[in-house]
Formats: sequence, structure tokens, C-alpha cells
Amino acid sequence: MSTRRNFLKAVLAATLVPRLSWADAGSPAFLGAAKDTNGDYALYGLDEAAQILFRAPLPARGHAAAAHPTKPEAVAFARRPGTFAVVVNCATGNITHRLDAPEGRHFMGHGLFVNEGALLVTPENNYAEKKGVLGIWDRAKNYARVGEVSTHGVGPHDIRALSDGTLVVANGGIFTHPEIGEGRQKLNIDEMEPSLAYLSASFALEEKHVLAPELHQNSIRHLAIGLDDQVAFAMQWEGDETEVVPLIGLHRRGEEIQLPEADMAEQYAMKGYAGSISFAGDGSEVAITSPRGGRMHRFAPDGTFLGAVLRGDICGLAPMGEGYLGSDGFGALLALKEGMSPLNAVPGLAWDNHLVALPSLVG
Repeated sequence: MSTRRNFLKAVLAATLVPRLSWADAGSPAFLGAAKDTNGDYALYGLDEAAQILFRAPLPARGHAAAAHPTKPEAVAFARRPGTFAVVVNCATGNITHRLDAPEGRHFMGHGLFVNEGALLVTPENNYAEKKGVLGIWDRAKNYARVGEVSTHGVGPHDIRALSDGTLVVANGGIFTHPEIGEGRQKLNIDEMEPSLAYLSASFALEEKHVLAPELHQNSIRHLAIGLDDQVAFAMQWEGDETEVVPLIGLHRRGEEIQLPEADMAEQYAMKGYAGSISFAGDGSEVAITSPRGGRMHRFAPDGTFLGAVLRGDICGLAPMGEGYLGSDGFGALLALKEGMSPLNAVPGLAWDNHLVALPSLVG
């Protein structure tokens, strides 16, 4: 009788535990980190019209975030090279866990939930051994670190998943050390080898594509996945500033990498730097932004250059509607495609580099 009574109490208690979803956080469509007018940092949730739903304070400058697929949780990563990340309950605004990189590792500003949200995967620099790794964290164990695997490259920055669970890693090729040059000094520019690596859902290497030798200083930084699993990546040139090089790559598994370019004047105006990348909301095109060049470049999935949209300090980019949501360092949120329409502006707010779209997290 006692055992049965205890069992019934446990069942009743389980039914009373709130099962929070993203609806409890206002069903955000986007996440973005920003610096406030008073110098504080926070993670913001935005609705489909780019209006602010919530603000969760961060202990330091953020970069990007990983959103849990069902729970109103986001892992906000410190700006590279950061040694901490925080788990934010987006329904309450509270920080529930802090992740500290193990000794000899630092985070790269990005991460991804896999296995239906059971695991968090974080690109990291193993600076002790000069190689890239993916840290693996178990959510059910209060985000305990349970292992790591190789990214088969140096300086992994971003990670995305294809529809079949295959992981795509952007190995930027740049080696840094947190105790040298405030952790941002690039220590191997002459020996860089940026690559795109495909790992199975069990983290085994399936494909690896290295840029041509003449582009070995073109760091692969950020990723976007198209509706048909086409991979697009944004690059940042670390070579001679007078050279004009492609800043976007397109790839499908089993094929060669494509490196589209705009016309010479527009390509030069990007100043060798692509800050973010995204496919349009309808998948009809892909774009990169350059805060240094003050413009967005649009390309068709076959690599055809479609045009430029000019905006000072634009960087954040995410799919929205048939086009994009963009952000800048002056507090503006913009609807973008062939042109630009303002959606929201918070004077004094400085949006950081990235916007994270949550298209499947409503409800």
C-alpha cells in the first residue's frame, strides 16, 4: 500500500510540474545579443515583427546563442575567445546554469542542440594541442560535459545540422591563444587551412573540403542551411588587404565548393569581411553582410549575384518571411530583400554580430 501511495504521489507531482514551452516566453521568432545604453549586456527575444518580447541579462558581451528545440532555453555564448556560456530560462529571464570551458579550451561564440535537445555541442579551440574540438554537454545532467570529438581542423567557429542529422562545421583555420594578445591575436596566418567538415550524427568524419591554396587565408566563419540542405558559408579574408577575394561559398555534399562573387566594385566594397550569412525565409536566395563595408550582398542558390543593399554597420541576419531580418550596431532591426524597411529601433542599443531564428519554436 505504501509503495502504491508513493507512486501515486509521484505521478501527481509530475502532473503539477509546469512543462514550459517557447509559448511561455512569448513564442519568440528570433534571439539576439546586444549592449544596452548603460553598458550592460543582454539576450533579447523578438517576435515576428522584430518587437522585443523579453530581455535576459548577460554577465558579459554575447555573440550568438543556441536555442533548445522545445524548451524555452537558450545558451548564450561569450564573444570569442570566451571561456563561459550561460543557460537562460527565456520564460523567466533567469540564468540557470553556467558552462565553463575545460582547461586548455575556449568557446568560439556558437553552439547547437542535437539529439532532439538532449545534447549541446560547442565548437571549441583546444589551444593546448592546436586543434579544434566539439564539446558535448548533457542537458539532463545539468549541462555536465560528457565528452569531446575532433572537428578535423583548426579554429572551428560555427556548426549547423542538415535534415538527416549530419553536422556541418566551419573550421576557420585560425589558431589563437587566450593568453596572447587578449586571446584574439591570430597566430598562424601563414599556415591557415580553412575547411568545411561534415560529421555524422555519431560525430564520425564523412567529408572534408579544404579551400584552394591561394585562398588558404580566407577563414570560413559562419554557416547557413538552405531548404534542400544546400550549405552556404561566409568568409573573412586574413591576407593582403589589396586583394579582392570571394566571401561566400556554396556547397552540396559530394560536390565541389562554389565561390560566387559580386562585380569588382561591390566585391571590393565588402572590405574582405562577411559578418553573417542567411538564406531568405522562402529559400529563394542567400545573403551575406559586411559591417565594415556597410552592405548586404544577395546571391541566387546557383551563385548568381542579385544585388547589394547598403546599410551602415549591418551584421546580424536571419530568415524572415520571403526575405531577411537584419540588425545593426545602432539599435535598428530591418526587413531586407531587394530593399530595406525599418521595423524597430532602440536608440543607444548596439546589436551584436548575429541574429538566431527560431522558426519551429512557436507554440
